[in-house]
Amino acid sequence: MNDKRIKNPLVWIPLIIAVTFVAGMWTGSALIHRSHNSDSTEKLATVLKLIESQYVDEIDIDSLLEKSIPDLLAHLDPHSVYIAREDLQSVNDELDGSFSGIGISFSIINDSVTVLEVISGGPSEKVGLLAGDRIVSIDDSVSVGWTNEQVIRNLRGDKGSDVKLGIKRATAPGETLTYVVTRGDIPVNSLDAAYLIDKTTGYVKLNKFSATTYNEFIQAMARLQSQGARKFIVDLRGNGGGYMQPAIQMANEFLPKGRLIVSTKGRDTSMDEMVVSDGTGTFQNVPLTVLMDEYSASASEIFAGAMQDNDRGTIVGRRSFGKGLVQNQTMLPDSSAIRLTVARYYTPSGRCIQKTYKNGISDYNNEILERYARGEFYSADSVKLDDKLVFKTVGGRTVYGGGGIMPDLFVPNDTTGLTSWYLTVANAGLIHRFSFEFADLNRAELSNHGTLDSLLKALPDDDYLLQAFVNYAQENGVAPRWYYINISRPMLVNQLKAFIVRDLLDMSDFYRVWNTDDPVIDKALRELSKN
Repeated sequence: MNDKRIKNPLVWIPLIIAVTFVAGMWTGSALIHRSHNSDSTEKLATVLKLIESQYVDEIDIDSLLEKSIPDLLAHLDPHSVYIAREDLQSVNDELDGSFSGIGISFSIINDSVTVLEVISGGPSEKVGLLAGDRIVSIDDSVSVGWTNEQVIRNLRGDKGSDVKLGIKRATAPGETLTYVVTRGDIPVNSLDAAYLIDKTTGYVKLNKFSATTYNEFIQAMARLQSQGARKFIVDLRGNGGGYMQPAIQMANEFLPKGRLIVSTKGRDTSMDEMVVSDGTGTFQNVPLTVLMDEYSASASEIFAGAMQDNDRGTIVGRRSFGKGLVQNQTMLPDSSAIRLTVARYYTPSGRCIQKTYKNGISDYNNEILERYARGEFYSADSVKLDDKLVFKTVGGRTVYGGGGIMPDLFVPNDTTGLTSWYLTVANAGLIHRFSFEFADLNRAELSNHGTLDSLLKALPDDDYLLQAFVNYAQENGVAPRWYYINISRPMLVNQLKAFIVRDLLDMSDFYRVWNTDDPVIDKALRELSKN
């Protein structure tokens, strides 16, 4: 394989392209289109010609191809996709954030529109939509069985217009939840938060890897260093990936010269590449932890894998998604496009962390639910690791391939305070709605408090805030159940404050409150305290 180094952190080598989450968040450079005659292509042309000339009914061949190509690609792997001409611009805009809509990425799973990501600060996040929600109706039209194009066409619209969604959620079986989302501008920033979590520890949270991520990240890190940060937590939980380039540039910042960051290998040897650190990184010696969960994918796994395999940082949390396929985009003559998997990427130890898709796309997309069912979210012992895919880090530690990145320090999903009453109000979107309405009603008074400390002091005490929310929930059909409310009290109060802060200040202050008593962050802080 070719050994290529990063000469300038702002100009990345031609290592393929972007890696994305499940469906809909890729980018790439065009492959040179090669045409060749073969029995298969002649067979296809003959079939189309027969249909066009002899089929009993008149058929639009172009329309037939539009419906057939996605099915053809679906038999390859979960991430090779066809993008119709009318949808190409909107799909490409996803990572640039330069569009208006409701602020989600989705995939069609078992004929259902499944929310993969709720974009931080976007319209859907504000009303309480969650990753994993299934959209069963859009403006009272049943959306089961719709194509990607139909969904995009119905979810997008003029800024300020409303769309009504019917939602099925795992924690509310048998119910259809209703949300009304006001379309708006989708935030362009990939950095949600950057702040000092204690006097010497900087916390940085990224929601995706976009064209602006590296610059946002470097600026945030420099600012935190100037404020006294000497060690860092990089939070990639829920980060489904995006462009590969910023993940590589970020990894370069933490590694000494000559360390492998990532490699790729395809059937076409032109896809074979190696990226090695150039030794110009600013943060080569700072203690580092990286937070991951089951929704951390692709570019997130590139960065985490580079840190883990080079023994450069400690990975904390739960096993990542497991996407190790690379796509390139080819433009077709009618301005539509195919994003075809052309290579696998490998972490520095040589492992491919792509999880299996041999049982079909449906099983592939439902694999996260299988992890939940077998208890993996709550016990490291429930994680299935392939002992035939054993690799070694630079320091000789054992790591595994074949299905995501297993953290160095496992932290189970926190269920403290999770009760049936909490799930009812959360699934109904009442926590988000109450917080927004409270902030809106008191905006004139509370907007005078421009800092987090000042705003928190201006809010009502915990008892008043909780009682006000319980009354609000009762007005919206959820009767008080104080035994369960008291169990959920710390979590409820914290979340109410966090959402009020978000509506009055910004996402960074939101995470300052939201992250209070987060067991994954607590674990990371304990690990960093050893340095």
